[in-house]
Amino acid sequence: MDIQPSVRHPFDRVVREHGLAVLRFCRSMHADPRDAEDAYAETFLRAIRAYASLPADANVQAWLVRIAHNASVDIHRRNSVLPVPADDEDLAASVEHASVRNGLRDEAHHGDVDVVELLGLLTERQRSVIAHHYLLGMPFRAIAEELGGTESAARRAAADGIAALRRHVGERAGGETA
Repeated sequence: MDIQPSVRHPFDRVVREHGLAVLRFCRSMHADPRDAEDAYAETFLRAIRAYASLPADANVQAWLVRIAHNASVDIHRRNSVLPVPADDEDLAASVEHASVRNGLRDEAHHGDVDVVELLGLLTERQRSVIAHHYLLGMPFRAIAEELGGTESAARRAAADGIAALRRHVGERAGGETA
């Protein structure tokens, strides 16, 4: 039996094959679509710089999602540093900007539920595990390896996140959830 060495594909093929999964992940990590697009672009900028040193047998999608996660964290950190308003007018302008930036978006609504807003209520860990598992289809063991921690901790984060989402949806609907 002749064993073929792993073949490294051209980078444009990597983008075509994994770009949608990376974009989904970035969208799940950011309430603002502009931040998701920034994270997506930054992911592939970082990836093309490091692609030559990636082992040929590496899991390319997991590698890209890890880069996307790091880019998303950097964007969250960048956005968390806000200038302190100088007076009441500046404060009002800051509040208006924040409400527009994090406002409701029609494409993220399902009935009376703003999915992006609800995801923003979860911890970063819960959002990340839910995105990896439900959007990318990764098993919890692979998520634990990717993000650090144990398989059971990843399962717990997903379960807690889904329970929190159900609870918030029930509260907004004015009823109880099962």
